[in-house]
Amino acid sequence: MLGGFSVGKTTLIKRFIDSVFSENYLTTVGVKIDKKVVTLSDRTVNLILWDMAGEDDVATVRMSYLRGMAGYIVVADGTRPSTLDVALSLRERVEADHGPLPFTLLINKHDLLDRWAIADNELEALSRKGWSVRITSARSGEGVEDAFTEIAARTSR
Repeated sequence: MLGGFSVGKTTLIKRFIDSVFSENYLTTVGVKIDKKVVTLSDRTVNLILWDMAGEDDVATVRMSYLRGMAGYIVVADGTRPSTLDVALSLRERVEADHGPLPFTLLINKHDLLDRWAIADNELEALSRKGWSVRITSARSGEGVEDAFTEIAARTSR
């Protein structure tokens, strides 16, 4: 899980792993690792989820943590367009350092529609490039299970 500061990476994982949402904000320091077994239609996959500390400065992300990964999720906050720029930069940096790998871009916080600030045409342009782009809400659970199941399927082929 990669993304800028306070985009919801930890809450998305908490929603996926434990099916809960907490209003209490906890900053991830370094990396937090979780595991969940996902049952797909034809196999079972062990997902090891590395929740990386959010960084708005892409240069400070420790790419060495990503060695050996099978795929990744990049998260942006739909109420803060600058976090989409961070997510795009992170994806470019990962691809430059680790080559093309399966990834999904999550635009989180869809429950805050009154503050939503990322235009549909921006997301459609990324989808046209072949990107997997999903709208999520860690608060309501919208799209969370599907996003993690998709990356599990794409990374375990």
